[in-house]
Amino acid sequence: MASLVWFVHRLTFLFVASCIGLISFSVEAAIKRYQFDVQVQNISRLCHAKPIVTVNGKFPGPTIYVQEGDRVLVNVTNHAQYNMSIHWHGLKQYRNGWADGPAYITQCPIQRGNSYTYDFNVTGQRGTLWWHAHILWLRATVYGAIVILPKQGTPYPFPQPNGEFEILLGEWWNNDVEAVVNQGSRMGLPPNMSDAHTINGKPGPLFPCSEKHTFAMEVEAGKTYLLRIINAALNDELFFAIAGHSMTVVEVDAVYTKPFTTQAILIAPGQTTNVLLQANQAPNRYFMASRSFMDVPIPVDNKTATGILQYRGIPNTVLPTLPQLPASNDTSFALSYNKKLKSLNSPQYPANVPLKVDRKLFYTIGLGQNECPTCLNGTQLVASLNNISFVMPQIGLLQSHYFNIGGVFRTDFPDRPPTPFNYTGAPLTANLRTAVGTRLSKIAFNSTVELVLQDTNLLTVESHPFHLHGYNFFVVGTGIGNFDPAKDPAKYNLVDPVERNTVGVPTGGWTAIRFRADNPGVWFMHCHLEVHTGWGLKTAFVVEDGPGKDQSILPPPKDLPPC
Repeated sequence: MASLVWFVHRLTFLFVASCIGLISFSVEAAIKRYQFDVQVQNISRLCHAKPIVTVNGKFPGPTIYVQEGDRVLVNVTNHAQYNMSIHWHGLKQYRNGWADGPAYITQCPIQRGNSYTYDFNVTGQRGTLWWHAHILWLRATVYGAIVILPKQGTPYPFPQPNGEFEILLGEWWNNDVEAVVNQGSRMGLPPNMSDAHTINGKPGPLFPCSEKHTFAMEVEAGKTYLLRIINAALNDELFFAIAGHSMTVVEVDAVYTKPFTTQAILIAPGQTTNVLLQANQAPNRYFMASRSFMDVPIPVDNKTATGILQYRGIPNTVLPTLPQLPASNDTSFALSYNKKLKSLNSPQYPANVPLKVDRKLFYTIGLGQNECPTCLNGTQLVASLNNISFVMPQIGLLQSHYFNIGGVFRTDFPDRPPTPFNYTGAPLTANLRTAVGTRLSKIAFNSTVELVLQDTNLLTVESHPFHLHGYNFFVVGTGIGNFDPAKDPAKYNLVDPVERNTVGVPTGGWTAIRFRADNPGVWFMHCHLEVHTGWGLKTAFVVEDGPGKDQSILPPPKDLPPC
């Protein structure tokens, strides 16, 4: 079975790659068309069968294969009972927020029975990204990989692999996910955690009823493989390792990195990591495994998902060995791993870090409690940036900005917290009420922005992965404790900092990012832990149009979903 999986996967990749090669040889940029039918499918895991929302009946959904420079048309038809939108996570969508996908930010969702074609160009990017539903918690099952191959004739800046695999790490709930979320919302408490982690939708043999639900990949001794690893989980940062094998990290979030070898990787929700794996061990069967990282006493799904790396010719009856994953609270591994991530910064792939900063922002990340008479304790848990819990509008923010529709949002989001305090000191459990509103920050076109994200000990410290739509950014600094504006910037890496679209803010610490605001539109920024996003840990930037004719938002497409 593993041999068949590998053969089909490899054949598919070679066929797609060869097609891309042929197309790009004959025309400058190919057009890739995909049909996504959002539909409900009965799926069984952990001895539980239930209907889930899928794309084309697949869990995970189909992989999109494109080449740098291609135009992509994805027609999404919604047959499910939920309104739907799809986000193409990490694609910059230059001037084209209409194709970005977050519901009520850049579009209203696609209603049942309707279609919308996402039309976008893949410009200046190559590597692994992913797509997922961007409404409610539907990305629990609606997600898939995006593979962007380099332009024809452009080699990788690392040894050419003999084959490759996509590895999507996810979560599984035995109960209906939306029902789980709604129950938590009614009570004002966190929803129940997942019942299993998954690798390519399968929890593996450490769980019941998993004979058919184990991902296996077959390799040949002596060959090198590129693993495209995606954390599609809703709420868990994850460790990933393969027994007996080290991995060489060569790319994160579709940006090449300085290669380094590691026994395990750490990957936050929303992030992607490409590694080279050498099949250089004794031919055998080896477990790959994934488990949560959480370094504060907050309950998470700590069960281990497994898949199998199988050398060709080894029978399925051989029992695999388990890898040594870092301890689930191994903060030192997490910090040292992230410190090793650096941009390649070569002549061909330079790190264009903004050295001069036009706008300095300082955002505190906090939990809170607001009144909720119908909730269990009379309060509900909320989350905030600069003590503001974001309220989702009823119309897309991009439409309201583009058409100058008033009363939808304000552009007075504060550049710093209203009341400074000892952010990471003793836990604060009083005065936890937050402001609420649809408040955005307006950014001048082509200005350079430095944003410091500061974790706080409001209720508890916690690690938060933040994703910025429409942009990559450089992670110029990070630290534990309170950010010191007098001393910490002197320690920034302004030479080869890692460039990415999703970054983890360490538990009880801070992260500084820089980017140039050269993409006009309304761009969402939020914690990629779905529970925190739902509680209001999000905002958006309104990046103004530039003076040039190619520096303003494109007109909306005719089939943009109505509100």
